[in-house]
Amino acid sequence: MAALATGGPNVDVSLLYGVNALARYAPAAVDRAVVLASSFGIPLLMVLLVLWCWRGARRQEPAAAAETFAALLWAPLAAVVALAVNVPLRQLVGRNRPFHMHEGLHVLEPAASQSLYSFVSDHATLTMALGMGLFLARRRIGLIGIGLALAEGLSRVYMGVHYPTDVVGGFALGTAVVLVLAPLAMAALTPAVRAVARSPRAARLVRARGLARPRPVELGGERGAGARTHDSDLAA
Repeated sequence: MAALATGGPNVDVSLLYGVNALARYAPAAVDRAVVLASSFGIPLLMVLLVLWCWRGARRQEPAAAAETFAALLWAPLAAVVALAVNVPLRQLVGRNRPFHMHEGLHVLEPAASQSLYSFVSDHATLTMALGMGLFLARRRIGLIGIGLALAEGLSRVYMGVHYPTDVVGGFALGTAVVLVLAPLAMAALTPAVRAVARSPRAARLVRARGLARPRPVELGGERGAGARTHDSDLAA
């Protein structure tokens, strides 16, 4: 993988120069906006999407809410797992940053030089893991998250700190961690969310104020008799 972009013409390097050339000719204000969006704006929007999804999930039926909350919990956990996997992966692949290997790049984030290796992109991994996690929770919101992840990946190439394949690899890593481990994660997190929903003190984290708690069905006693009488009246 490291040799892919170190010599001779190839699509990876061609795309790198083509996208990064936009930064060279764009106004300085646009370059600053891209750096701010990549470093702070898009991650913040991801957090806001999670909160938006959480707000809507609190008004769902209990069964659906438990699954949605479990997926929302899994999204950031999966992102952390994916970033942890990337630590040894970067060392194993050992691909240098593109501006260390190719001249003429317009680098917009000098701080990236502190990290020697570029495959795979942490930013692409993080945002795609969050986007896919949101997709498991709410598809429409997840599609927005995935779109933001794609924009994040493009910005890293625009800034001259990653090859396109670094970004694609980050997307693949984030997606794989979310989807492959999702069954196990959901099996563990869903019962925990249901337990929180039953707790008098923590129930508001899962259910909005004013929504009645589900009551267990009583087979005997006065409520059961009343229910049967009511059913008989409806049948009559």
